[in-house]
Amino acid sequence: MNHMSGRLSLVLQVALFPLLLLGFSSSCSAQQADTISFQRERTALCESFATEKLWVWQKRLNLEDWKITVEMARSSALKPKTLGNIHWDLDKKTAVIHVMDPADYRLPFHDMLADMEFTVVHELIHLELSPVLAPLSRNDANRREEEHAVNHMADALLKLDRGQ
Repeated sequence: MNHMSGRLSLVLQVALFPLLLLGFSSSCSAQQADTISFQRERTALCESFATEKLWVWQKRLNLEDWKITVEMARSSALKPKTLGNIHWDLDKKTAVIHVMDPADYRLPFHDMLADMEFTVVHELIHLELSPVLAPLSRNDANRREEEHAVNHMADALLKLDRGQ
């Protein structure tokens, strides 16, 4: 009899295993869908935050005659060791600022938003300097110097804004 109950138990396990697997699979799918939904909502929230900060800093830096937009970009679409970039058209006075997508950040939420604001200000300073720097011959050395100067200016402006 023990032999029969062991065999029955094995039959039940084999029969129920696909059902358990199916339940686990659908649970994982639901979790993945929730994660994707959360990431999309977080990206939209961060893009809205960056757009609001763009409007504030565009006004402060007297760039209101420019049509500038902010877009989230995955880190794989950005140059290594960068958190954003800007592409502009001087003649049309249009620009797009790319800010690293929140999915690629490894900072607490508040720090991430502060970093995104820094990126917006940083890229706007590049835009402000573009008419002056465009005619110069560019190389790696003066680009590093430009980045260093732009970082210092953005940091100073944000410290003033935050009362530090």
